[in-house]
Amino acid sequence: MTGSGSKVWSQADWQRIERDLGTAALHAAGDDEARTVIVRQARAVLQQYSTSFFAVTRFLPPRKRAQVEIIYASVRYPDEIVDTFPLNAAERLRCLDEWRAGYEKGLRARKLQNSLREGVPPFVAAFTRVVRETGIPEEHYRSFLDAMRLDVEPRPFSSLPDLIDSYIYGSAIVVGYFLTHVYGPARPGDFERALESARNLGIALQLTNFVRDVGEDQRRGRQYLPLDLLAEEGIAWVDTTDLRQHDGLRRVIRKVALEARAHYAAAQRNLDAFAPDSRTAIQACIDVYGQLNDRILRSEDGLARRESVPMTQKFRVLPSSKYWRLPLAYLGW
Repeated sequence: MTGSGSKVWSQADWQRIERDLGTAALHAAGDDEARTVIVRQARAVLQQYSTSFFAVTRFLPPRKRAQVEIIYASVRYPDEIVDTFPLNAAERLRCLDEWRAGYEKGLRARKLQNSLREGVPPFVAAFTRVVRETGIPEEHYRSFLDAMRLDVEPRPFSSLPDLIDSYIYGSAIVVGYFLTHVYGPARPGDFERALESARNLGIALQLTNFVRDVGEDQRRGRQYLPLDLLAEEGIAWVDTTDLRQHDGLRRVIRKVALEARAHYAAAQRNLDAFAPDSRTAIQACIDVYGQLNDRILRSEDGLARRESVPMTQKFRVLPSSKYWRLPLAYLGW
């Protein structure tokens, strides 16, 4: 997942939004209008939680942008369940199970408003339409929800391959696959290369998040830095409050950030596999988050503060010919 904005919504906020959104979508004059209502709220979710991703998605054509906004909202809420809401583990798992049940019910419904009448959450109902329209394999979202369960019941990861296969696949790679089905290939024969690029970008983004959030993850009882890299530094379990670990942790963080850099480069090499109207957004994503990863590599106090890229620097990697889209987007365009 991409980083959060400065202010997150409470569980009560989300429940109110879902309730009001469901009512508004059901009162819409048909599925197309209901979808428009849901997309508008999904855009607000993206703008609220990720200024970086919101900015780069402004360079997508409207239809693809709307689908991406729906995807983001459909993965944001489960992420909030496991990261933000004041729930115990059993309650988090129950909420995830309810969300999964809504997904399965939405897949079976023939129309969007039928899903809503059956109690499917609006963002899930809209996402199942995207699945149907773009051919996203249904099991990919199940893999994403499985990864969210690992955040509720965390375990350490023995190595980088274990981390990628056991967690990053569900938390980030399949989300990249969702987006690839929306973005589309340059030519039919390029789809597998586009998926490979998305896989590399998903790994890179997730690794960057991990090395940025070592202290925050520790407070949540999670450890994503691989055990074998930690063992090389004589660290059995991460404790950012132990000054004796800091030099070793910085070296581990550097190794993981360098691995992320390699995956950004691999994603870049296959960028031409995507449809031309999607490449600007993907390139901006690689550039913005690659810049964040480089800041982490250069940082001497990343364990003490969470690195971020100032908005002025984000603008520098965005195409200047399309800056005009950003203020319009923030006005609700």
